[in-house]
Amino acid sequence: MRLENIFPADDPAVASFSGHGLRVRIEKGADVPPGKIRILTDDPDSFADGKRNLTAPNGTRIELVPLSPKLVQPPTEHEFGVRQLRDGAPWVIGRAGMHYRDLIPSRLGGAMIASHIRIPDGGPVPDMVHYHTVGFQLIFCYKGWVDVLYEDQGDMIRLHAGDCVIQPPEIRHRVCEASDAIEVIELGVPAEHITTIDHDFTLPNGKGDPEREWQGQKFVHHVKDRARWQPFRVPGFTCRDTGISAGTKGVANIQVARFDGSATPPRTSHDSDIHFTFVMEGAMVLQAEGQPDHPVEAGDAFVIPPGLATRYAECSADLELLEASLPGNFRTEILE
Repeated sequence: MRLENIFPADDPAVASFSGHGLRVRIEKGADVPPGKIRILTDDPDSFADGKRNLTAPNGTRIELVPLSPKLVQPPTEHEFGVRQLRDGAPWVIGRAGMHYRDLIPSRLGGAMIASHIRIPDGGPVPDMVHYHTVGFQLIFCYKGWVDVLYEDQGDMIRLHAGDCVIQPPEIRHRVCEASDAIEVIELGVPAEHITTIDHDFTLPNGKGDPEREWQGQKFVHHVKDRARWQPFRVPGFTCRDTGISAGTKGVANIQVARFDGSATPPRTSHDSDIHFTFVMEGAMVLQAEGQPDHPVEAGDAFVIPPGLATRYAECSADLELLEASLPGNFRTEILE
């Protein structure tokens, strides 16, 4: 740092330094409580002999932390949980003026966040180029449309209702404009992750290598109107696969399933670590072993822990579900 001033000259007691965006004043014998200084560095092991915490003679604590935050994935705290729109959970105003509704209040012990996001009034979105330090992140357009720019993906991408993208870890992006009453479902793993604004990055930045990976994951843009429908893991349903399991190398999978009435859905169980479902259309009764029946309808969400026997009963003809699983490949057991 650079010394700015020091006094008195004959017996210095006060000195001011500046640098790295900081201004520090050191005063001998100052009647103030000790503070804390955090030093961010790309290589904390080579700084201060690898120590992470230091204490100055006056009690000031110094913490050394990585400049680039490390992703920490907490273990999943499994639960059976149902979140219903009619419960009236509050919408919280979050980043860029968007309204957020928490779909998993417990966040499974910090393993995952699921948000129902809406922007009441359409038009330009006051967003900046940014990225997220995440293990997995999904943006699923539930209603309306939204325009987004992504690093190395060319010009604006418009997501219509039923379309989705995964945002690989630390891909730069910016939400630009949205329709009136836009609603999206956003999933993030882990629940608490850092959003970093990149003031020096400009989008669009051209079309990059389609095989590029960000920490092992490719950018995946699933378009509803191009999808192929196929049998779902639960009899009585068909589904469209989004290609996200392949794009993430099995980190996660996203499927949209709809009831086709070809069979009465049986009881099933699964062995996925995280299994989340959002009801997009229609209604059904969610039956789970040892639990009361839960009628669910559009706007509701639920999580099912591994090994719990459940049944999707009394399905309406228009029932459509958004299912997310981590990992992407898991086993379903048909119980009857």
